[in-house]
Amino acid sequence: MSESLAAGSGAVRSSTVADVLRRGAARHPDRVALHFTDRCWTYGELDAAVSRAAAHLLSLGLSRGDRVAAYGHNSDAYLIGFLACARVGLVHVPINYNLAGGELAYLLGQSGSRAVLVDPVLADNVAAVRDQSTVDHVIPLRDAAGSLLEVAATGPAPDLSAHAPADTDLVQLLYTSGTTSRPKGAMMTHRALVHEYLSCVAALDLRADDVHLHAMPLYHSAQLHVFLLPALAVGATNHLVEKPVPADVLARIEADRITSFFAAPTLWVAIANHADLATRDLATLRKAYYGASIMPVPVLHRLRAALPGLGFYNCFGQSEIGPLATVLRPDEHDQRPDSAGRPVLFVELRVVDAAGDDVPDGELGEVVYRSPQLCVGYWDKPEETSEAFRDGWFHSGDLVRRDAQGYLFVVDRIKDVINTGGVLVASREVEDALYTHPAVAEVAVIAVPDPRWIEAVTAVVVAKAEVTEQELIEHTRGQLAGFKVPKRVHLVDELPGNASGKLLKRVLRERFTH
Repeated sequence: MSESLAAGSGAVRSSTVADVLRRGAARHPDRVALHFTDRCWTYGELDAAVSRAAAHLLSLGLSRGDRVAAYGHNSDAYLIGFLACARVGLVHVPINYNLAGGELAYLLGQSGSRAVLVDPVLADNVAAVRDQSTVDHVIPLRDAAGSLLEVAATGPAPDLSAHAPADTDLVQLLYTSGTTSRPKGAMMTHRALVHEYLSCVAALDLRADDVHLHAMPLYHSAQLHVFLLPALAVGATNHLVEKPVPADVLARIEADRITSFFAAPTLWVAIANHADLATRDLATLRKAYYGASIMPVPVLHRLRAALPGLGFYNCFGQSEIGPLATVLRPDEHDQRPDSAGRPVLFVELRVVDAAGDDVPDGELGEVVYRSPQLCVGYWDKPEETSEAFRDGWFHSGDLVRRDAQGYLFVVDRIKDVINTGGVLVASREVEDALYTHPAVAEVAVIAVPDPRWIEAVTAVVVAKAEVTEQELIEHTRGQLAGFKVPKRVHLVDELPGNASGKLLKRVLRERFTH
């Protein structure tokens, strides 16, 4: 092999996240890629905007491998910022826009971010903690003079091929949601995410004629990496909204003739309880996706009854695997509505006991993975990386069982299983029983320390009609073994959650333990 050929062979074979858009723009430059508010971008326009934004970031002195935090609500500018980082080898660090103070300072500091892309309405939060970070540049995403969106909107598209990263380079530090401990930055490579996009296209039946509505936060891996980027990969049309508001979502599905929509279970619960579900024309909607946390089976039954022509897909995984690992397809819901499905294209899994040995079908164990979609470890956390990657497998922390046909059933996070009187109880089973009561809108079941039971099964309920704690306890007696029946029920106005739709059970445990 000649020296010149060897030197260039990596670039010839490379496939990066930004290449996903570049190739789409080459295939169909005039097709509409993205709608946001009153702005519309074709694939060609979006690709050129990404290059201009990337060149602007380089002009500030940022270079390959530097971390760039993104702290904003959903917008076209947010997407352009992510793809601009990907185009020139910068490492994108998405941050939950609800975080401020110490939590924001931790993520900026732990990631070592040199720049922050920020919505101007959030800029004061960054200013308050900037002196605790390594941030050199604070760049407005939009709605300000000199914003990234303004820079990206006009002018010639520069040639940035000299700055193209390798597909083995990091493209994102994808922080875990931190529901049980300090967030960890999963180090995602271009190679991992491109493999994951292919898995999504195959498993979720993504097509060029889809019209997607994206409402969940883009800082969360599910909306960005399971739906928006794979949809761009196949040439679909995408409608992006700033926040997930149930009435607005239903109105937009009708007005924009949406065919595909993803929501976390908390949003699906709100939609199932919303009066507009019965009055909006949702006939164009063909594919409905849920994931990011466990969907209550009674709510799923209610939605399928209200929308009988709609195909539901259960998407399961976690940030560290891109995040899609398994899918339950629409035709599989009748027989196994409580299943998370089977592995996607590039994922191999096992169900193991504490010693790492395979458990028989039907028995409980931890699901472990091997996949090119996996992160390469946690940023600056070698001990946590070693703990997660053991014996050639990634250990997920999810307690599951698998049937003889290979379908996975997610029982709980291992840390959420309740040890009551020495017997283990899955919180999900108790939650599903409570969801069958007509007065229950939302429920979370947690373990609370108890001198007699070790941990008491405790339910925290948001009610939509008059109901007493004792009525709810009695309701579960006919469905659950006695040791699974809640010892206590607390009625509250709302459940704590993050913007990606995950219930924060640790907050409830702290509150009701005291």
